[in-house]
Amino acid sequence: MSGHSHFHNIKLKKGAEDAKKSKLFSKLSKEISVAVKDGGTDIAFNPKLRSIVDKAKALNMPNDSIDKAIKRGSGELEGATFEEFLMEAYGPDGIAVLIEGITDNKNRSINEIKLLISQKGGKTVNEGAIKWMFERRGVIGGTSSLPRDDFELIAIEAGADDISYEDEHPIIYTKPEDLEKVRKELEESNFKIEFSNLEWVPKENVSADEEKCSKFIEAIDEHEDVSNIYTNI
Repeated sequence: MSGHSHFHNIKLKKGAEDAKKSKLFSKLSKEISVAVKDGGTDIAFNPKLRSIVDKAKALNMPNDSIDKAIKRGSGELEGATFEEFLMEAYGPDGIAVLIEGITDNKNRSINEIKLLISQKGGKTVNEGAIKWMFERRGVIGGTSSLPRDDFELIAIEAGADDISYEDEHPIIYTKPEDLEKVRKELEESNFKIEFSNLEWVPKENVSADEEKCSKFIEAIDEHEDVSNIYTNI
């Protein structure tokens, strides 16, 4: 949903240089702290936290850094107070863009990102102008050794709403409230999960200049307070 395939993004992030890894780990640390603040420290009862910790481990974030982020979120360690924000914009070729972020200074972050969007050929819009084009859904991706028909039957019985494929990798869509249940049932069916997130999924997709849009998305993603970017490409 970010202008690249999910699996391509995973490979890129796993192969990031040390400088980029440092920025990526800083972003994940903030996400972990906010997830703890919202839902507690117990991964078994906090699916949002589990999802982010799984992502952090898949990207080789040190366990010590993960533990510190959890403790900051619970108040055991001192640290900045973070809050989440959502920005809406049009990008190149009129693509719809939702930008999720976490910051300790909302006004500063939003003004900086607005300027960045403008410099890269986009335009920010008022709340609600873009979000209606998307819906909140659970998204699970991974690999299965089962024949496609058998796997799809298991996924549907587990509660999947829809299934698509990226390079033969299944991507399962669920209602937000069903994400954790479906994830558990797929794991029990020996489905190897690469990611499991709540995402903004476009109701309809559009065609656009891929190179131009990728440059725009990557420039916005470079900002230290941006967590996720979703488009209708």
